[in-house]
Amino acid sequence: MDSRICGRCGSHPPFYKREYEGVALCKGCFKESIVSKVRRTISRWKMFEPNDHIAVAVSGGKDSLTMLMILKKLASRFPSTKLTAITVDEGIAGYREEAVGLAEDYSRKLDVAHEIVSFKDVFGHGLDDFLRQKSERLTACSYCGVFRRKAINIAARKAGATKIATAHNLDDVVQTYLLNLFQGDVDRFIRSSPVLRDSRGKFLTRVKPLCEVPEREIALYGYSEGLVFQSASCPYMTEALRNELRSIVNKLEIAHPGVLHSSYRAMLRLRGLAEPGIPSSTLVPCNNCGEPASSELCEACRMVGVSGTLQEEPTHSILIPDLG
Repeated sequence: MDSRICGRCGSHPPFYKREYEGVALCKGCFKESIVSKVRRTISRWKMFEPNDHIAVAVSGGKDSLTMLMILKKLASRFPSTKLTAITVDEGIAGYREEAVGLAEDYSRKLDVAHEIVSFKDVFGHGLDDFLRQKSERLTACSYCGVFRRKAINIAARKAGATKIATAHNLDDVVQTYLLNLFQGDVDRFIRSSPVLRDSRGKFLTRVKPLCEVPEREIALYGYSEGLVFQSASCPYMTEALRNELRSIVNKLEIAHPGVLHSSYRAMLRLRGLAEPGIPSSTLVPCNNCGEPASSELCEACRMVGVSGTLQEEPTHSILIPDLG
C-alpha cells in the first residue's frame, strides 16, 4: 500500500494515520469515517427514533461541541427530530465562563436551541461555594458528576426532551470501566452501557453516541472543522483518580494501538455475561426531589445534606429553574 495517498479513496494525500487499523486517511475520508462511526453506533444501539427531541449535553469542550455538530448533520435527514443543547454552569470561577460562551455561540451558529442551567439555580450554590462549606469532602469531581447529571435531567425534562445525549468517548468509557473495576463497584459496572433506559419509561433515556470513537479522533475532527474549544483546564481535575487512569491508558494505546477498542469489546462481553446474574437496580423517584434514585434519596440530595424519609413537605427543596 502506498503510504503517500489515502488508503481509502486512493486519491488524496494522507491527513491522519489510524494506527489501530493500519490505514492512512485523507481529511475528507477521515471526517466521513467519524460521522459513519457515530451513525453506526446510534444504529447498533437503537439510540434514537426519527421523532425524538434530543437534549444534547454541551459543555463547551471538544467532545460535546463535536457531538453537537455531528448530531446536527445526522438529524438533517430527519425533519421530525429536534435538538436542544443543554449547558450546565457548575460555578467554577475563571473556568466555566469561556466554555458557556462557546456553547452558546456554536448553538446559535448551528441553529440549535440552547438552554443554560446552573448549580446555583438547582442547588442554591455553585461548586466553588459548595466545596468551601464542606469541612470533610469527597473529590470535587465526585460532587460535580452527580450534580451535573441531575441538572441535565432537570433541564432536559423542562425543555420537553425525550432523550439525553452525552459526549462520552471511547477513552471515557474504558476509563469508567477500569474505575469501577478498581473500586469493586460491580453494580455500577453492570449499569454502565451506551444506552441507559428506564424500563418503566418514567425517566429520560441517556445515550452516548461517541462511545466508540477515540478521544484524539474526536478532537482532530473538531479541529478539521474549524471548531474552537475551551482552552482552560478545570482546576479540580488533578483530584480525580480518573486523571491518573487517563494518563496510563493513553500511554498503553500509544505503545499498543488498539488497546482501547479491545478493552471496550471485553467490557461489553463481560457485562453481557454478568448481567443475568446480577439483580437489576430499579430506579425510583427520589422522595425529596423526584429525580431518578436507587433508594429513597438520590445521590445529589444525600450530598447536599437531606436526610431521613421525607413526608408530604420536603425538608430541603431542590429548585427547578424556569428555562422558558
